Amino acid sequence: LDRRMVEKRIWPAIDVNKSGTRREELLMDEEELRRVWILRRVLNDMNPVEAMELLTNRMRRTETNDEFLLSMNLS
Repeated sequence: LDRRMVEKRIWPAIDVNKSGTRREELLMDEEELRRVWILRRVLNDMNPVEAMELLTNRMRRTETNDEFLLSMNLS
């Protein structure tokens, strides 16, 4: 957990740049994986608090994973 996020009451308090899975290519198709990699590059340029705020705000406005990833890739 990231202490800065906990102090700001941002949940989940996870540093997305330090989180992930080793074999994500087994969990999604090529297009979805490509979009996730683009998203990770965008988030990598942000501090953990900004990244989680962006993710949670965008998740509130979308209903599906595809819609979420597409919205992230368009911004």
